[in-house]
Amino acid sequence: MSSHKNILRLLPYKRPFLFVDEIESLSEEGAIGSYTIRKDESFLEGHFPGNPIVPGVILTEIMCQIGLVTLALHLMQLDEHSKVLPAFTSANVEFLSKVIPEDKLIVESKKVYFRFGKLKCTVSCKKEDGTVVAKGELAGMVVKSET
Repeated sequence: MSSHKNILRLLPYKRPFLFVDEIESLSEEGAIGSYTIRKDESFLEGHFPGNPIVPGVILTEIMCQIGLVTLALHLMQLDEHSKVLPAFTSANVEFLSKVIPEDKLIVESKKVYFRFGKLKCTVSCKKEDGTVVAKGELAGMVVKSET
């Protein structure tokens, strides 16, 4: 089974589109990880000047990378040389509170099912103080890539 550090190395994302700082827990049933919104995130420049707020689509991506992709990689038991491409297939997410620069987000997912290469999870995203900022269901699959 892959360690948390190996899972981070397997992620196919790079800055500025990598939204995983740490994986705290991975099991057959779910994942917990975190990401802190940096002041210099490119998407904050225009959303909104003088009053930056993280867009919902970015919150969804953070939840997907931490709660769905890292869990899928763990469940697939890939080695450190594997190359993968995640395919996000569906989302039903409710946004409950705004997120601003320097907020640390903790994402927790719980597996609904993993079969035929497809993973579906319930996912919640909270600030460090416990405020839930988004929650819902995400689904996708991770496929091995030759390049």
